[in-house]
Amino acid sequence: MQTKDNSTLVLPSRWEDFNFLFMKKSIILFALIVIANVALAQRLIYVDSEYILKHIPEYASAQKQLNELSVQWQKDIDQKFKDVEAMQKAYQADKVLLTDDMQKSREAEIGKIEAEANELQQKRFGYEGELFKEKIRLIKPVQERIAKAIQEYAARESLDIVLDKASVTFLFARPNYDRSNDIITRLGYKPGTFAK
Repeated sequence: MQTKDNSTLVLPSRWEDFNFLFMKKSIILFALIVIANVALAQRLIYVDSEYILKHIPEYASAQKQLNELSVQWQKDIDQKFKDVEAMQKAYQADKVLLTDDMQKSREAEIGKIEAEANELQQKRFGYEGELFKEKIRLIKPVQERIAKAIQEYAARESLDIVLDKASVTFLFARPNYDRSNDIITRLGYKPGTFAK
């Protein structure tokens, strides 16, 4: 660019910096647009595994077995604690008549029975106890069948993401993305017909 005295005007380096920043921002914006388009192109659905499980007779049967087992085991444990309570009442009633050695012996016996009751409770209902192991034994095959049906469905429909409504918090979900009934049908059951 020429000035009045015919000298050449040199653009400040700030103009080049501005141009560089503008170009950099444009590239970043373009990359974000491409990423957003790729993300939107992904096919996403969700299923409700709890709803699906309600349709499977083996699951209903397993739940019934687990409930019956739990009730029976709880009765056994409750009886042990009642025995401990009865022993403590009898001990308190007899305490004035017992020698120190007899008192220590009865206290030890009560402590032993109470410890056995606590141990049984932990063994049956504790973390990785018998009820937990039984639940895995009975329910895991059903869950594996559902997972396999979902994987096959996802492959057939060319899906990218399948979410489980039962284990993920949905703040909003369009019902047209719910494919639970398709999975129930794939498993050989009729949607809306719950197992008993």
